[in-house]
Amino acid sequence: MHLDLATGWTVRLVTGDAPDHLAGHLDGVPATVPGVVHTDLLTAGLITDPFVDDAEASLRWIGESDWEYRTSFEWSDTGDTRHDLVAEGLDTVAHIELNGHSVARTANQHRGYRFAVGELLHPGRNDIVITFRSPYAYAREQEQLLGERPHSYENPFNAMRKAACNFGWDWGPDLASVGIWKPIGVHSWSGARIAAVRPLVDVIDGVPTVTVHVDVEWADAEPAEGAELAFEVAGHTARVALSAGQTSASTTIDAPGAALWWPRGHGEQARHELDVRLSSDAGDELSRWSRRIGFRSVEIDVAPDEQGSAFRIIVNGEDVYIRGANWIPDDVFFPRITRDTLQKSITDALESNMNMLRVWGGGIYESEDFYDLCDEYGILVWQDFLLACAAYAEDDVLWSEFEAEATEAITRLTAHPSLVVWNGGNENIWGYIDWNWRSQLGDMTWGEGYYIDLFPRLVRQLAPNTPYSEGSPFSFSRYVHPNDDAHGTMHIWDVWNRVDYTHYRDYRPRFVSEFGFQGPPAWSTLEYAVHDEPRDPFGPDMLVHQKADDGNGKLQRGLGEHLPQPESYEDWHWTMQLNQARAVAYGIEHFRSLFPLNRGAIVWQLNDCWPVVSWAAVDGLRHRKPLWHALRRVYADRLLTIQPRDGGPAAVLHNDTAQALSTTVALTRRSLTGETLAEERMPLEVAARGGAELALPASIASAERPSHEFVTAIADSGERALWYFAEDPALALRADAVVATASDTPGGYVVRVEARGLVKDLMILADKVDAEARAEDGLLTLLPGESAEILVRARSGLDPMAFTDPRVLRTANDLCDLRDA
Repeated sequence: MHLDLATGWTVRLVTGDAPDHLAGHLDGVPATVPGVVHTDLLTAGLITDPFVDDAEASLRWIGESDWEYRTSFEWSDTGDTRHDLVAEGLDTVAHIELNGHSVARTANQHRGYRFAVGELLHPGRNDIVITFRSPYAYAREQEQLLGERPHSYENPFNAMRKAACNFGWDWGPDLASVGIWKPIGVHSWSGARIAAVRPLVDVIDGVPTVTVHVDVEWADAEPAEGAELAFEVAGHTARVALSAGQTSASTTIDAPGAALWWPRGHGEQARHELDVRLSSDAGDELSRWSRRIGFRSVEIDVAPDEQGSAFRIIVNGEDVYIRGANWIPDDVFFPRITRDTLQKSITDALESNMNMLRVWGGGIYESEDFYDLCDEYGILVWQDFLLACAAYAEDDVLWSEFEAEATEAITRLTAHPSLVVWNGGNENIWGYIDWNWRSQLGDMTWGEGYYIDLFPRLVRQLAPNTPYSEGSPFSFSRYVHPNDDAHGTMHIWDVWNRVDYTHYRDYRPRFVSEFGFQGPPAWSTLEYAVHDEPRDPFGPDMLVHQKADDGNGKLQRGLGEHLPQPESYEDWHWTMQLNQARAVAYGIEHFRSLFPLNRGAIVWQLNDCWPVVSWAAVDGLRHRKPLWHALRRVYADRLLTIQPRDGGPAAVLHNDTAQALSTTVALTRRSLTGETLAEERMPLEVAARGGAELALPASIASAERPSHEFVTAIADSGERALWYFAEDPALALRADAVVATASDTPGGYVVRVEARGLVKDLMILADKVDAEARAEDGLLTLLPGESAEILVRARSGLDPMAFTDPRVLRTANDLCDLRDA
């Protein structure tokens, strides 16, 4: 029996410097559990929206304070032997008291707790109090005890076990929270219970198999009777007898004929119910565990070869080219993340043709809903252990917590077929080598023991069928720089930080696990969060929502010769969004053109956790930025791109499908107004999961008037690519090349556009008309004479022609109009 403790909670300030106007208002504030103090105070109307203007800094006092949660509950003795207080997640440094008695002290957000409290409960009313320490104060105290070690940003998040990004990041606010962030309740039980189940799946000689490991806890220290475990999956059963007090057991079940689980694009996501029942010798059911599993094998090839060493993910014996994104927590305040919000974000990944999400090490181990949705849709999961951009002490106070949280996480997540990589942490090995840590550390430990000892040992013990990587980036050799593009995984950040995005082509990476380029969120998102007067990219409130070091300066520098410097705030918004999309697409097209040398890319990042100028493809209010539309194109199953090669440009087609492609490619040099200047048709054969290229003939590859000409490569199978002889500011683009009309349609509006000349990167910024409006298609390039219809989903009653207004319907042409050239 489980008694959920979700109601009647209040929270009060224990110690801290609250603003004077809140005096007398912070005692007994109604609290939501699961929840955190920030959202409780916001619901009570005691603080302003943390996401608006400069509220972030004014709310730091919340994290600098100690808080007390309290509730009462009615309890009656069920006659069970054991009564446990089960706290699935406490954020973070907590002291639990029940009926005036101390139960425990905890200091780890990333694990759950179970405490026997039968002797403290009594029939009738019971009082529970949980007091939370200030995370800032605790982190500073622990840093002094453990020693100061390098870390990113201001706060010593590496001294405690709390989500690193909760203390602020270069895309996230510094709003360190406290609270009961996951469910809490009293579990009453007798006899024995299933404490954990680890189903280890594999495919051996073509036969799906699962070895099920079960941990059992007994209510009595010396039970008089044994028990039995019964297993069932895919129509196959097994039974294991347990002697009295036996705490673990396992069985292997072969399931010949059971359908396999495949990543999206490679097959169906077949899942089978695994049912585990624990019964007494008398046949009474004591405990039950049930979950859908998927049969699949996974390995990672990191073997040396003539060009370095690979990073190749193989599922069920089949190579999987990775088209992915890094994933951060979907909201600053984690309890607000629900299955519904996760469904929306994972849909963003699905509809942009992604097949992997990397759960980044500065966040959290996600909920069961996240992994279940990835299982359902065939999205592979790369799971970091939760360390990021810092050196970590290896003293027992942290080592023991890392061991406990990693054990819990591995045990919990082994049932999910989507999880195919465990990774030691984010940029820590790279940081030790390149970021001047060694001179700061002296002889102090920095976390290496976690990456080369603790984590791989736990993965071998608990999830031996799932590959492990020591870090990201990592070259899988002690004698190679961890961020070498010829080996393993790499992060490419010098492009964003220092050089033009054309320098992505300087690299020939085997696998890119992080790279990205910034851009602002949707217009309506900025209007919600930033209210500088006048609006200004460098206004004080805007800079609160730009966390990257010199972020706006890098945005301006990043335009290079690709786009003109904007002259207005609205042009700044559109220009920077467009440049972000182009920069990332440029990198991915290059990486995919290197196949089979390159085996994938994981862009930074899919999602945002609040309204911010960032690397995300989808902003904090769930608007899909132009980058999202660019990703949908370059992450398509088949990508045709034109790339520079020795001797001139070539059309390269990467075919990431199971069907070979035989097509003809029309290579055409055109004028911007539609005249065909030269044309060749060439056959192209591309193997399944393969790549091929065609050198552009001389008549196509050179222009007589570079500012007035461009090249198209259009395959009969539907793929197409474009090549320009000049950057946009030098092209003879015309803002009046597009003609648009709009009308009502069921569910919204349809915008019809026609190109009277070349129209580059057409985007309907629909949220400028209504904050909830969404254009289904975006970043379209129309050849002269082409037309398109774009569905805008929006509420009824709007003026359809508002979606054709020049402020709303934007193109590269309107930024680079050279009609007088």
